[in-house]
Parts: sequence; C-alpha cells; structure tokens
Amino acid sequence: MIIDTKKLQKAVIENKKKHNFNTSDVKFELLLLYGEVNELFQAWLKEDSENINEELADVAIFLLGISEMLGSDLGEDIVKKMAINAKRKYVHGKKIITDD
Repeated sequence: MIIDTKKLQKAVIENKKKHNFNTSDVKFELLLLYGEVNELFQAWLKEDSENINEELADVAIFLLGISEMLGSDLGEDIVKKMAINAKRKYVHGKKIITDD
C-alpha cells in the first residue's frame, strides 16, 4: 500500500487546527518532535512493543506536520534521499567519500 504523504500532511495540520495546536512555529514543533523521539526511545528500552508502535506513529505525525508547515512533500523528499543513499558507498557502516 502506497501512502499519500501530502494528503496525510494536510490531515495532520487540519487536526492541529481543530484542536488549536501550533501550526506555524516550526522551532516549537521540532522541540516537540525531540520529545516524541525520546518517548519512542524510552518505550524501546522497556521493550514495550505496543507503545513503540504508538510512539513511532507520533514521530511520523510530527514529521508530517513539520513538512506541511515548511511546504515540503515528505514522501517525495524520502524517495529522493533514498535514491541518494542507494548510490553511496559504505565500508563497515562508514560512508566513503566519492566524486559523485
């Protein structure tokens, strides 16, 4: 199943508006995203698989919202970055500097 990330981004912002959450302060959203990543990390440390999934979703929701605030298409950005990463060369997990 392919997800329409642009549609999700708009839905995230509409939900934020509906609940009178922030929809313009990117710096604040990045701070909140940091908190969600920490909650994900804490759930992982506790091996709480149900909470891990919920926290993964929270992280994604914040990323989608931030992308919409910035006028980006997160899905498109991910596909572009994956193409770049696919061409990179690594040895033992470290990137090798190349001319490309």
